[in-house]
Amino acid sequence: MATSTFPCAADFPPLQNDLILRAARGEQTERVPVWLMRQAGRYLPEYGQAKGARGFFETCRNPQLVCELTIQPIKRFALDAAIIFSDILVIPIALGLKTANDPGTGPVFEKPIQTPDDLARLNPDFDIQQTLGYVYKAITLTRKTLEGQVPLFGFSGAPWTLMKYMIENLGAGPNPNKTRRFLVEFPEAGEKLLKIITDAVIRHLVEQIKAGAQIVQVFDSLAGEMGPTLFTKYELPCLREIAYRVKDKLTTLGITPVPMVVFAKDAHFAIEQLSSIGFDVVSLDWTMQPTHCRRLAGSSVTLQGNLDPVILFTKEDEIRKEVKEMLQKFGTQRYIANLGHGVMKETNPDTVGIFVDAVHSLSEEINKQS
Repeated sequence: MATSTFPCAADFPPLQNDLILRAARGEQTERVPVWLMRQAGRYLPEYGQAKGARGFFETCRNPQLVCELTIQPIKRFALDAAIIFSDILVIPIALGLKTANDPGTGPVFEKPIQTPDDLARLNPDFDIQQTLGYVYKAITLTRKTLEGQVPLFGFSGAPWTLMKYMIENLGAGPNPNKTRRFLVEFPEAGEKLLKIITDAVIRHLVEQIKAGAQIVQVFDSLAGEMGPTLFTKYELPCLREIAYRVKDKLTTLGITPVPMVVFAKDAHFAIEQLSSIGFDVVSLDWTMQPTHCRRLAGSSVTLQGNLDPVILFTKEDEIRKEVKEMLQKFGTQRYIANLGHGVMKETNPDTVGIFVDAVHSLSEEINKQS
């Protein structure tokens, strides 16, 4: 059995920019911090040059290359955080599902979960260092290589989103009813699978933080498909358990808990609930109204988001106009600027720079006027 060791704070360079951590904790900030989901990736020409002909999962398992890809956008833009280059599907793989293709090239898994009997193929007690150690090595290496420029995000997929991938094998053709039907038709097996995934997510997040992640995000990218009834019954308890158990495990280890972000895409119906289950930040997609969400969320959590990613395809003055409106609606405190989903691969990197600089300059102006 592989043993887990983790570095202490003294092993890392001192942090020079803690803006995003302060915003996540609800502390005063002189400007709005900004980062982007999928900020390390295919829209950058240097990404393709560094990755070469390697497959996606092969790339994820190379800590040195992951470090390089993670830092590429930090070198190019004035971002306030880096996010480790990885994928949410590392957890289903660690649980025992075999891959057939990289994401985007076909059905990912050779044998997805089809019936309750298929749960027997999973290994909930997988050796986390042996199966996912490459992620933690990459985090430690990247944290050191960043030299304290900005905080480093770790992340995981949420139980429902991972369950959908494991059952529907996205890439084989979407069937949005299949996993919801599984929950209703086989409720005992459905809850068991969600429990297996939840435990794995908790372990994965804790190990990332032990390795050096200073903030983490849970991606429930397919949350909206559940609807309010199934989401409240099945997924919300899993998310609550993740928030509280991660912090509890860290405290037991003598590690100060880090800020935690939840992103439940299209879950308009759950803003109030998501704001009261232990996460420090609730991230919003671009279809949500900032002022409405601020009222629902209350003052005890930070909001993150939510510029429509397609706005980065317009002109500079329009980007700045949209950013200013976004800042005015969210306010400049207890707020982290981001897109409402990931950067699209066709995005011109120059417009990303415009977006980032606009958030900083315009939020500073608003703060001075206040």
